[in-house]
Order: sequence, then structure tokens, then C-alpha cells
Amino acid sequence: MTDNSRQEQSKWSTTVIMSTGLQNHEISTILQRQQHRVRYSESVEIGSVIFSLSGVAFLLADIQDLLARGEEQFLERIQKFINIHRNGFLVLSAALHGPQEWNVMFRIQRRILGSNLRIIPVHNTAETVKLMLTIAKMNSKPRADDVSQKMAMTKTHIIENSPVWKMLQEYQQLHSN
Repeated sequence: MTDNSRQEQSKWSTTVIMSTGLQNHEISTILQRQQHRVRYSESVEIGSVIFSLSGVAFLLADIQDLLARGEEQFLERIQKFINIHRNGFLVLSAALHGPQEWNVMFRIQRRILGSNLRIIPVHNTAETVKLMLTIAKMNSKPRADDVSQKMAMTKTHIIENSPVWKMLQEYQQLHSN
């Protein structure tokens, strides 16, 4: 397989719905440069990036903004986001994740405990885009099916080659005679 055919095969493009507030954001520019179809909507939560074909949504927040504006208002936005999106990720950005930033993440995590929202710390825009695309790509059809099939095959292989499994089979053979 040539390098060009590998690149074409690995080239993945999808439609991304973003809140209108992210229209001039660097994330929007990067996604468009990578040939993703970016659409803007005022009806989605502020800071939302939704990969509808993959069934995943991201809520972006800068920890420094949260510290400056207060967490309570943001926690209400998180709750709305959780109520709408089953497969959601809260992407918290900070150039440095020091004690203050980890403390914010811990407080948010305590408030959302029991929900299906996952918190992911990131450092910059490039890391944010890479993270979102990786998660969206792995949740998209047919890749999600491929991953599930490979996981099932791996599980079967591990079980069949497990010394514990072999010992149980030998034990069963001894006691069935």
C-alpha cells in the first residue's frame, strides 16, 4: 500500500455542529482546514461542539474563565448539556494544570458524579481538536463496529490462551471422568 493510498484511506471527514459563539474560534478554523463541514447553531449550548454522526458532544471551557466568572453559572450549563447529550465530554483547557486548576476539576467532578459526562483536561487548541476528532472517529460507523469486533476477538483470544482457562478445562476433564 502506498503512502498516498494510506493517507486517503485514513482521511476522515464529518459534519461538526458548533455553537455560534465558537464561529471565530481557532478550533473552527482548524476543523475547516481539515475539510470537516462546520455548521453553526444558536440552539446548542454555548461552547458546544457536536459530532452528530458519531453521537458525541463536547463542552469546551477555559479554566481561567471559570475562575474569573464563577463556577455556579457554568455548572448550570453543564447540567443542561448533560440532559441533552448521552455521550458527552467536558473539555477543560488550561495552559498549566496546577493545584488551582485540578481543584476546579475536582469540584466539577463531584457535582456531576453519577452522570455520563467525562471530564478531559487539555492544554491547548491543537490538543483539543486532536482529542475531539479521535473520540468522534472511534465512535463513528463503521469504525465503532470495527473496534467492537476487534475487542471481542481480543477478549476471546485472551480467554482461550489464559493459563487459568486451561487449568479449568483440565480440572473439568478430570472430574468428568
